[in-house]
Amino acid sequence: QVQLQESGPGLVKPSETLSLTCTVSGGFISSTDYYWHWIRQPPGRGLEWIGAIWPEGSRVYRPSLKGRATISRDTSQNRFSLQLRSVTPEDTAVYYCARFEEKRWAFDYWGQGTQVTVSS
Repeated sequence: QVQLQESGPGLVKPSETLSLTCTVSGGFISSTDYYWHWIRQPPGRGLEWIGAIWPEGSRVYRPSLKGRATISRDTSQNRFSLQLRSVTPEDTAVYYCARFEEKRWAFDYWGQGTQVTVSS
């Protein structure tokens, strides 16, 4: 059973950095069969893709967030992280980590999501 679990502070002040970690169990983030993503859903809006990290460590980001977002990984602890700098209230959302399986060409596992509110 593959499980993904997001963790991190639920409240971040404007201009600070949002930091989240996704811990993975039942699978390896270094596996070449999968890609690891961060996705968010602002209140009243649809899902917004943030970015992803590939098995070899390469990363890709939503163009509008490329200058502020960083995705990293820690293979020794089988987890990957998101840092979003200079946050504003518009970054308030439920943040999800998710696995994309190349063979199925689909997101097969998601974390339950964690609410992050940007407010002073």
